[in-house]
Amino acid sequence: MTNRPQPTWRSLMFVPVTAERFVAKAHTRGADAIILDLEDSILPAHKEAARSALAAAVPRVAQSGADVVVRINRPLTLAIPDIAAAVMPGVTALMLPKVMGPEHVRLLSEVVAEHEAAQGMEIGHTRFLALIESPAALPHLFAIAAEPRMAGMSVGGEDMATELGAIPSADSMYVFAMQGLAAARAAGILPMGSMGQLAKIDDLDSYRAGLRRGRALGFTTAACIHPLHVPIINEEYGASAAELDRARRLIAAFEAADAGAVAFEGSMVDLPVVERARRLVARAAAWHKTGA
Repeated sequence: MTNRPQPTWRSLMFVPVTAERFVAKAHTRGADAIILDLEDSILPAHKEAARSALAAAVPRVAQSGADVVVRINRPLTLAIPDIAAAVMPGVTALMLPKVMGPEHVRLLSEVVAEHEAAQGMEIGHTRFLALIESPAALPHLFAIAAEPRMAGMSVGGEDMATELGAIPSADSMYVFAMQGLAAARAAGILPMGSMGQLAKIDDLDSYRAGLRRGRALGFTTAACIHPLHVPIINEEYGASAAELDRARRLIAAFEAADAGAVAFEGSMVDLPVVERARRLVARAAAWHKTGA
């Protein structure tokens, strides 16, 4: 399996692959990655047409530098033809809904590898983003996150709340989202999510507050369905020029001191603080490609 660097996405925006007006404008929205959807936004009768539309849609949504992700369907009768249509050099990752465990991931990985090999692609080119949407998968979070193709994980959502008999909210998903965050961090992959309203899209202040809380808890990446959410995600899960300037100065002061801790602008700074600053600077280096 390849050792390609992990993505540094802040924002991912869903686009139904058969919706021409959304596909046409997707590259202008500023998202770090575009998720071409074959799952929930596509009616069963239109699944084959959606697969057929992928090859033309991928370069169109990527033309401003965004990476391309494809969300496939969960049932194997749909997932296998989805993979056959989606695996191509221009697709960075597949989003896997309703992941049940590492064996599920490995099965899909075998199918993906066959298609990569058939196209002469590097085995492992196609990363995975896992959506954990069932309580039955919760005991397997760390094993799922550690699978070699994995690039990110999200735990919770409407499906999880439904199976739990809960009202979907930041409170009802908190424990499970944090378990997923810990598993993602342990595996070195993107912890995806926020701690705001799950379905309410028109309250932008509430949406921002959920992202701000999510960042404070350790989340780095969020997916959205509305273009208005993209710049908010990029701001809250990104870094301002002032934040980056302070991080660089903090790193320089610590390295110049050659000590275990150093006073910096009224605070004592030690290695964990410096490491957070280094991670921020490293992530920000990749964000310029989508113009943000």
